[in-house]
Amino acid sequence: MPKIALLNQSGEKIKDIKLSDEVFGIEVLNQQVIYDVVNCQRAAMRQGTHDVKNRSEVRGGGRKPWRQKGTGRARQGSIRAPQWVGGGTVFGPTPRSYAFKLNKKVKQLALKNVLSSKVLEKNLIAVEDVKFEEAKTKNFVKFLSNIKAEGKTMVVCAPDELTPENNLSARNIPGVFLTPADNASVYEILCYKNLVLTQKAVKYYEEVLK
Repeated sequence: MPKIALLNQSGEKIKDIKLSDEVFGIEVLNQQVIYDVVNCQRAAMRQGTHDVKNRSEVRGGGRKPWRQKGTGRARQGSIRAPQWVGGGTVFGPTPRSYAFKLNKKVKQLALKNVLSSKVLEKNLIAVEDVKFEEAKTKNFVKFLSNIKAEGKTMVVCAPDELTPENNLSARNIPGVFLTPADNASVYEILCYKNLVLTQKAVKYYEEVLK
């Protein structure tokens, strides 16, 4: 059962907390599951608004270019057929959704794997809570400095801890992302070097992912 220091907002150690082996202590990481979930999440982000015009949508071409027989040329029905310059596109991209479905257990296993990898890499920081009375960026910067979270950092709190003051304090800091635990994705966790979890967020994952 892995142990990790629980810090307060001043960076002082309060105590050691034990993390669940089932969630934070997976020894053999399943890279394929992580790849599948990241691929699924990135596919869902695609807008899919690409579009081309087929021969029914381009302008012109209502009249037959020349008569069917007797000219010596190949028969043509419209100057907006695909073989003509300015004609419609055949089998071009049209608006569509790239999202596809994965099983819930696969998503949960991938999340367990990335959480365990953060523990193994010693990039997981546990804090008692994240609470600010005023919406000031400098307070959040000081908090990150106190807990020694250097580089790109993702701060995950419990859903009820995401207050307007916390959100406003963090949103203007480059390379810092604050999100509730129920909205944190595998892809986002992998994009950040440090993962900061509040005590409530740790309990949330241990309850949901067991």
